[in-house]
Amino acid sequence: MSAEPTNEVQEWQHWYRIEPDGHSNPHIGALTAMLNYARMTTLDAVRGLSVEQLDATPPGFRNSIGMLLAHIAAVDRVYHWLSFEGRDPFSESIPEFGPYRSGLTMGAEGGEAVRGRPLEWYLAELEASRGHTLATLAQKDDAWLASRLTVPGFDFPNHHWAWFHVMEDEVSHRGQMRLIRNIVAPRQAAETTE
Repeated sequence: MSAEPTNEVQEWQHWYRIEPDGHSNPHIGALTAMLNYARMTTLDAVRGLSVEQLDATPPGFRNSIGMLLAHIAAVDRVYHWLSFEGRDPFSESIPEFGPYRSGLTMGAEGGEAVRGRPLEWYLAELEASRGHTLATLAQKDDAWLASRLTVPGFDFPNHHWAWFHVMEDEVSHRGQMRLIRNIVAPRQAAETTE
């Protein structure tokens, strides 16, 4: 005999709904839900990794999980300047951009690859960057989301595309992290997916 369906939402079930949160405009609310879900799955993919596992770059890979996490946080921050402030950190002198250049370019430009940091450091960076994103999006409306960026030479995308791109970049790199985790922490990877 099966249980009667219930309208009560289990705590975990909210992750499986893309819908406005009731506090913001519909498109902002849906975008926020997607950003939150993507982040939840990223955090699940890296849970419990050691410094050595975060720094490992297996044969055939260019980046470590740690470098990919730093990249995700850096992309979020770069779009703060591009979308929220209409500033280009690549052509404009924005001193605050310096610490994120290596993460953005994955060590290719402006610094060494991020290494030797515990998982908590990366999680704090991700939380700080996403916290600013969500707080600022909560102050915007759907008309702003549909409007174009104002950065000279990068004014063809709209804000909705910009934040969709931040999310798709994270999801893409999360897939890489899962592959790397299967190599550097196979037993932990199996436990995470169960």
